[in-house]
Amino acid sequence: MVIRRVLAPRIDFGALRRELHLPGGFPAAAQREADAAAADPPRPAVDRTDVPFVTIDPAGSRDLDQAMHLARRAGGGFRVTYAIADVAAHVRPGGALEEETWRRGQTVYLPDGTVPLHPGTLSEGAASLLPGVDRAAVVWTIDLDGDGATVAVHLERALVRSRAQLDYDGVQADADAGRLPEPIALLPDVGALLTARGLRRGAINLPLPEQDVEPDGDGWRLVLRGPVPLEEHNAQISLLTGMAAADIMLVGRIGLLRTMPAPKPEAVERLRAAAAPLGVPWPDGAGPGEVIAGLDPTQPRAAAFIDQAAELMRGAAYTAFDAALPDQPEHGGVAAAYAHVTAPLRRLADRYATEVCLALHDGRDVPDWARSALPKLPEVMAATDRTASAATRGAVELAEAVLLEHRVGETFDAAVLDVDAPPNGRSRPGRPPGGTVALDDPPVRARCVGDLPLGERIRVRLVTADPTTRTVAFERA
Repeated sequence: MVIRRVLAPRIDFGALRRELHLPGGFPAAAQREADAAAADPPRPAVDRTDVPFVTIDPAGSRDLDQAMHLARRAGGGFRVTYAIADVAAHVRPGGALEEETWRRGQTVYLPDGTVPLHPGTLSEGAASLLPGVDRAAVVWTIDLDGDGATVAVHLERALVRSRAQLDYDGVQADADAGRLPEPIALLPDVGALLTARGLRRGAINLPLPEQDVEPDGDGWRLVLRGPVPLEEHNAQISLLTGMAAADIMLVGRIGLLRTMPAPKPEAVERLRAAAAPLGVPWPDGAGPGEVIAGLDPTQPRAAAFIDQAAELMRGAAYTAFDAALPDQPEHGGVAAAYAHVTAPLRRLADRYATEVCLALHDGRDVPDWARSALPKLPEVMAATDRTASAATRGAVELAEAVLLEHRVGETFDAAVLDVDAPPNGRSRPGRPPGGTVALDDPPVRARCVGDLPLGERIRVRLVTADPTTRTVAFERA
């Protein structure tokens, strides 16, 4: 749901694009390859167009990676059929397009337009799982028992046809009204089952509202939105598939995992110590994920606690392996081994990890072009992750500064999300005490100096709003 939105004037994001060295159009050779692939799209021998898949994405999306169908199994449990855009079938190994996608790494989203991983003729055309057209896909069929445990996984290249393009808010409205379409009517049940299994494993999800900048006529609006329940259920299907992919690769002793260390015990203890002062109950035996799952992130104290919990989620990386298994194969947030395979239109790594899974599932050798890519992918993905994060953060910071630049000196209501915790309780030299606050209106999050009570509402005064440096700062009023 959208929590708050505030109109901002015209904003030029061009400087941010130049600062991050984001590419513009595709080189001519890469574009020609994409156009040729779009003109003669692959048609897999297996036909699964009888399955009434649907997609669920943000409204207006055109780069549709995933399509879903859920059903009950005759002997009990569920069958998840998940079609993923078959990007590898459209991109020639060793060609100009593949080379350009390695330079880009992933799609970067900015308010004034995306910087896509693939040319639009593929990413929003021939490779996208748009409704009403036949598309090449990699289809995962995952059978679950009544408790949500995976009992069988089948993987194949197939021709699919999505029946409808749905969006999160519309799907949530349908769920609330009890009229979800048949292909996803079971999504609330399956999603809740998988979420519960994850919490029992020790999985951690941080349901923080996201800031975003959206076009609004001649200007822009700054938006703060939290995930709707159906969005979380949808994410569970992607996580389920990623865990199935990781299991295939670990058994086959080759692949690319998304890894993160488990939360350190001392970090969990610090979070537990923060719970009582913030009024957050922590039942005996409960893990951090279970505590967080019971909170309302729109409440200041809960939001502050969740912000503190972000310290548990550090060190995410891609880990490639071939023959020798990685020392640490799991993702601490998922509490299981996990791989990225469900967004190949938007993420380079997924194309290669999927190809590894297909080969292992079929009992074939992993193609040389995929195998040789694995050890190089972690560095490329780490660099492009930093770029994509900087673009998202920079766009929001610029919008905040433009929105507030004529309001310096005004006071606002805010919630304290975080406070500085210097070593040994002493402030760093030259840095006044402070922390991070989230304004009630407009939806801005920024640094504030002063003696700040964690999880409480306070009044703050705007002291800096500079669009040139994308800086916003407050002091306690």
